[in-house]
Amino acid sequence: MVILRKVMLAGCLTLISVPAYAFQPPQTKPHTPVKPDQNVQILDDGHYRNVDGKIIHSPSHTAGNRVPAGASAKCGDGSYSFSQHHRGTCSHHGGVEEWL
Repeated sequence: MVILRKVMLAGCLTLISVPAYAFQPPQTKPHTPVKPDQNVQILDDGHYRNVDGKIIHSPSHTAGNRVPAGASAKCGDGSYSFSQHHRGTCSHHGGVEEWL
């Protein structure tokens, strides 16, 4: 199946054909929830105030790279975020590797 799209090129209206598969959403692997461990040692001790005014633990590495209780995401640098909002999560830690 081919979809015709109208495109403006140099001021001229041109029809181009684009394969239908180009408009399908990307396939994602199913999410497997990770069970946090209540007894994980958090190695970093920073905190910040979020947009709601709440004090939140900064992204932190853990002993044995185990998921700490309360973590919401694993960052690209291996730290765990406790962010309560998606926007900005792991922004200085390599982006979100996985939502928990």
